[in-house]
Amino acid sequence: MISLRQRIVWASLLGSAALASSGAFAQAPAATTTTAPAATVAQADSTAAPKAQHKRMDPVQRMERMKEHRAKRLAALKDKLKLTAAQESAWSTYTTANQPPAGARPQRMDRAEFAKLTTPERLERMQTRQAERSAMFAKRAEATKTFYATLSADQKKTFDAETVHAGGHGHRFHRDHGHEGAAAPAKS
Repeated sequence: MISLRQRIVWASLLGSAALASSGAFAQAPAATTTTAPAATVAQADSTAAPKAQHKRMDPVQRMERMKEHRAKRLAALKDKLKLTAAQESAWSTYTTANQPPAGARPQRMDRAEFAKLTTPERLERMQTRQAERSAMFAKRAEATKTFYATLSADQKKTFDAETVHAGGHGHRFHRDHGHEGAAAPAKS
């Protein structure tokens, strides 16, 4: 893979060669040609420096931040829905069923260990994991349908508008990006 610095240097060199061959810089001193790529590389270094210093967030902190974000999102949804006292128990069941599994994510099998398995064994492991995910999804889907049935027509509209995201995990689709959840273009 070519780094940003290498791309900039190559682009500068190719641009300089193209201009030199066209005669536009035939009279330009040699120092001007060599300092421009160096300045460009220095600028690229200063731009890339903050990215190089970025460290991955601690997984525990990341999970806490995600929990806080999720709690804020659910609180905002609850406020927008304006639930009645009769709907509170259904809301509680819905939010409980849609909680991420308690504890950490199941550990993946080590790649070396996975590579030692035969193809049928690997397929069996993948199929087992897929069945676990399907069961979790079915539980969430059923809780969502049950809660949705308790909502009024206006609440259903609000719920539909506020929960348009991928697979229930908060990845909102934006119309201007052309993702699946985007509105269909108007027919003329």
